[in-house]
Amino acid sequence: MSIRIAIAAAATLLTQGAAAPKMVVIDGESVKRDEPPPHGNIGMSTAYRYSDAVPGRAMEFRKRVLHVGAAIGAHELTHDEVYYVLSGEGDAFSGDRTEPVKAGQAIYFFAGETMGIRQKGAKPLALIISYPLAERTKN
Repeated sequence: MSIRIAIAAAATLLTQGAAAPKMVVIDGESVKRDEPPPHGNIGMSTAYRYSDAVPGRAMEFRKRVLHVGAAIGAHELTHDEVYYVLSGEGDAFSGDRTEPVKAGQAIYFFAGETMGIRQKGAKPLALIISYPLAERTKN
């Protein structure tokens, strides 16, 4: 079954009040796009918007690769977020604290803080980003 058919079937079930599907499998290439990073459009990034393809989801799960010189700009969080560094190096900041980060590290950011992250060095910074939504999506 193709990803589009599976998502359409799951969306139909959810809108009819049926139980959510057992799982949705998403191929990264099908949700990949180049775009400026959020919160300031600082540089360019490649986004893998996995959870956008999941109907009735309660959380976000994304991969973002910050190209050289790119950053997710400072923004205040309304929920906790976790960033996991897959590769590359960067500087993560929250409030008045800045820490260097590298592959294999996770950064837990808390609601109410102003945070962001910037790529540094010669290689792109690849991240997994996950956070809860205020409510389950309708799609």
